[in-house]
Amino acid sequence: MGSGNNDAMDATPSPRILPLPVEDRDDDVQALLDKFGPKPNVYTTMARRPDLFGTCIPLGQALRGGRLAARERELVILRTAWRCGCTYQWGAHARQARAEGMDDADLARITEGPDANGWQANDRALLTAADELHEQARISDATWSALAAHYDDGDLIEITMMCGYYHLIAYFLNSLGVAVEKGTEGFPAQA
Repeated sequence: MGSGNNDAMDATPSPRILPLPVEDRDDDVQALLDKFGPKPNVYTTMARRPDLFGTCIPLGQALRGGRLAARERELVILRTAWRCGCTYQWGAHARQARAEGMDDADLARITEGPDANGWQANDRALLTAADELHEQARISDATWSALAAHYDDGDLIEITMMCGYYHLIAYFLNSLGVAVEKGTEGFPAQA
């Protein structure tokens, strides 16, 4: 599988659409922003379309609160962020992965992919699934079988939806050039 590393990941784009300023937020938009906690640029930019914001973010929250263990979830999200070259998504989820006990070596290994040394069988299957969905929009039979050895039908649905959701968010962040918040971790340096 390809690394996903591309020139777009190294560029810091200028925002094409800026976050919605406080003075331009009506009460409904502000209530949506308040409902979802901190107001990072991803939310305040998406708030320019409150109808989409109000439906998109709850899906992400449902997936993040799903049945997969947090570490497994972050493996799928971070591999998707890497494959899509989405610095914003990587930074946000690297912080969450660290909170789940991952370290620099784990994060670097995610960029190496499923063939890197040290993965458990379920980790390797999750990373391979993320790669296949990125490249083919489908999980192969072999990878499906590897996943099914560790996860039930509901989990398999969640894995595919998780990967698809984070592709959607990466497309949004990358295409709009949503600015990464100060202090956000970037991609690991490649050896």
